[in-house]
Amino acid sequence: MSFFIAFVLPDASLRSDNDKIRDLIYFDCASMAKRYDLIVFDWDGTVMDSTAVIANSIQAACRDLDLTVPSDEVARHVIGLGLDQALRYAVPSAGALRHADLVARYRHHFLSQENAMPLFEGAAQLMQELRADGFYLAVATGKNRNGLDRALKASNMGQYFHSTRTADQTVSKPDPTMLREIMEELDVSAPRALMVGDTTHDLQMAINAGVDSLAMSHGAHPSDQLLELQPLALLDDFAGLREWLKDNA
Repeated sequence: MSFFIAFVLPDASLRSDNDKIRDLIYFDCASMAKRYDLIVFDWDGTVMDSTAVIANSIQAACRDLDLTVPSDEVARHVIGLGLDQALRYAVPSAGALRHADLVARYRHHFLSQENAMPLFEGAAQLMQELRADGFYLAVATGKNRNGLDRALKASNMGQYFHSTRTADQTVSKPDPTMLREIMEELDVSAPRALMVGDTTHDLQMAINAGVDSLAMSHGAHPSDQLLELQPLALLDDFAGLREWLKDNA
């Protein structure tokens, strides 16, 4: 929607007592609109407090198979990648022959705790507010489709998202394909999109797609690593994210 505002110019040289010269200044509402149309969220470690469960499940799977157990740092580093890619990086000793067994044991441990993982405080309220404010909302995650669908249903969060992409549907982070597909689906250009994530994989994907990003410090990757990729801000929780979006988005 657009509108006009008329200003009366008092310059006597340009008007008589009976005439009024008006300058019509055209305002396009888009010039005063929000900065972003689309906000894309990572899921694990960003919206859902699942980092510890994922890392512990990787380590437990390795113990089951007498494989070298990755450190906490390595196990947390691969969070956000697709499962196959994550396990190949974290547990190279599994090799091709034992990879399927490793995936099966990981899923056993993860699924046994799946229903115990909470959303971060304030996540649901913020999604509700952003949706009501007219933003497109989306999820770009390293989870597989079945896993994300279960999480969205269990958390009652599916109602807020206009689009979702998972690693098994497309290409895993940090490749930009996931973000590009979401933007194409919702007809949003890269300068009008914002990525929110807790890992360097999320932020690098945003860079690769030409999209601005925000980093959350409550997830998988250390703050110093996140800051190296120059997000617009590093935020500790959803209260801080809410305030940043209120002031800047």
